[in-house]
Amino acid sequence: MALKLRVPLERVLRSGHPWVYRKALRDPPATAGRVVAVHGRNGRFVCRGISDEGPIAIRVFTTHDEPVDASLFAERLSEASALRRRILPPETNAYRLVHGEGDRLPGFVVDIYAAYAVLSFDSPALQSWLPMWLEVLTPELRQIGVRGGVARVPKQEGFGVQHVWGERPPELVTVLERGMKLVASLWHGQKTGLFLDHRESRWRVRQVSDGSRVLNLYGYTGGFSVAAGLGNATEVVTVDAARPALELAEKSWDANALDRSRHRVVASDVPRFMNALRGDDQFDIVIADPPSFAPSQRAVPKATRAYQKLHQSCLRHVREGGLYLAASCSSHITQDAFEASLREGAYAARRSADIIESWGAAPDHPTLRSFPEGDYLKVCLLRVGRGAPRTPQSRTRHRGSRRAREA
Repeated sequence: MALKLRVPLERVLRSGHPWVYRKALRDPPATAGRVVAVHGRNGRFVCRGISDEGPIAIRVFTTHDEPVDASLFAERLSEASALRRRILPPETNAYRLVHGEGDRLPGFVVDIYAAYAVLSFDSPALQSWLPMWLEVLTPELRQIGVRGGVARVPKQEGFGVQHVWGERPPELVTVLERGMKLVASLWHGQKTGLFLDHRESRWRVRQVSDGSRVLNLYGYTGGFSVAAGLGNATEVVTVDAARPALELAEKSWDANALDRSRHRVVASDVPRFMNALRGDDQFDIVIADPPSFAPSQRAVPKATRAYQKLHQSCLRHVREGGLYLAASCSSHITQDAFEASLREGAYAARRSADIIESWGAAPDHPTLRSFPEGDYLKVCLLRVGRGAPRTPQSRTRHRGSRRAREA
C-alpha cells in the first residue's frame, strides 16, 4: 500500500523524523497497524512504516525501500542492546532497552527491571505486532537474564498490564541503580514502574545531599528521597498525593537500610502542602518533578503559569545558598520556556536562582536530532540566594525586559 504526501515533507522525513501526520497525506490510511509506503509529491519513494490512527498517521521505520519485518526489528534491537552495554553505569539492572523513536523503533518501548521486562506500545494499533516483537525479543531477553515479561497496552482510559511471556513477575520487584535499591510495581506503577529517565538526576541528588534537609515534591516512589538518604541527608520529606506510591517509597528506604527517623512521607496534594508550610520552614534542597503540565500545545500558556507558580512556591522555602532541582517532562515545553518560567518564579519569590547545571533524560533514552519532540525531559539544578528587593521601579524594568524577550 502506498500513500502520497500533500505537503513538502520529503526532506524532513529523509532526515530521520519518525512521524507522518495525518494532515500531511492526500489520502490517510483507513486501517491501522499495517505496513505502508509513503511517496513524495513527485511519486518517488520517501519512507515506509506502520499506519496508525489519530493525528500520527504513519510511524516511520525506514527511509530505504526495504521491508518492515522481523529482520528489521532484530537489527534495530541489536543496535539498541549494544548501546546499553556501552553506556549503563555499574550496579544497575533497571534501564530502558528500547526507547521507541530514539532507537528507530517508533512506538515500541522495552524497560528492564532485573529479571523482568515491561513492553509498552504507544498506540493500540501496534498491539497486533506483539507476537512478532516477542519472537524477536526473546533471544535477547534470555541472553541478558530476563525470565519473564508483561506488556502495557493502551486502553480507553490509561493502560492495562498483561502477562505476555515467560515467568510472571511478582507484585513488587527490587532493582539496582548504581547500587541503590529501588522497589517497583510493574503491575500498578506509573510509566513502567519507575521513572528510569531520571537516573542521572537521582545520582546528582545523591552527590549533593550530605548534611542537607531535603524536600522531595511529587515524590512518587521516592527515588530522589532514597538517593538523598544514601547521600547522607539529615532529613528527607517525601510528598505525594498517592498513598500506594509513598508506601513503595518507604519500602525502598528500608531496602537500603536507612534510618527511618530521617525520612517522613506526607500524603498530600503539593500546592496544599506548600501553602501550609511556615515561612521560616526552610530546606537545603527542594526537588520538584511534577507530572506533565502541558499534555498538548494548547495547554502551554496555562502550563507555563503553573510552572512559574510552582517555582515561586519552592524557591521561597530554599535556604540561602541551597539548591533547587526543577524538572519538566512535557515535550511541549521547550528548554527556553522552562528556564523563562524559572526566572519569573524566582523574581516573584524575591530570590536569586542561578542555573549551575542542566540535563535531560538518561543516555538509555536517546534522542534523534531530527526529532526535537522526543527531547521531552528538562532538568535544571539552581543555586538559590537572596534576591534584590522588589520596588515599583524594579518591577517596571522587569516587565520591560520580559516584553523585550517576547518581542
